Amino acid sequence: MSDPEQDIRRSWEEGGPERLYILTSGRSVPSDPAPLDMVTLIVTRNGPGSRMPPEQAGILRICDYPLSIAEISAYLHLPVSLVTVLLADLLEGGHVEARAPIPAASLPDVELLEAVMHGLQNL
Repeated sequence: MSDPEQDIRRSWEEGGPERLYILTSGRSVPSDPAPLDMVTLIVTRNGPGSRMPPEQAGILRICDYPLSIAEISAYLHLPVSLVTVLLADLLEGGHVEARAPIPAASLPDVELLEAVMHGLQNL
């Protein structure tokens, strides 16, 4: 038989909906519609403050080098939607910088590669 109080405590610690609601002050989307998606890179601009919530402080601690929102979510074991709301608050406060992901390299010119290959074969 399980103790109801332990079940409530466990659901709170494991990220139950009540905890997530408290962390975002009831918001499900950022107040400022910042262009954030799962591959946006986040970098810390300054360290966590003493009155900062632990989840936001955790984001600032792990983002010394660029991390995507998906990576931050995975490292902190928090849903992407929650991390997006927290990051929007940090962006608004100037604590982090959002960068577009590095674009994939364009495909090389096949004709150029063939010309180089033929030139090397002729050597």
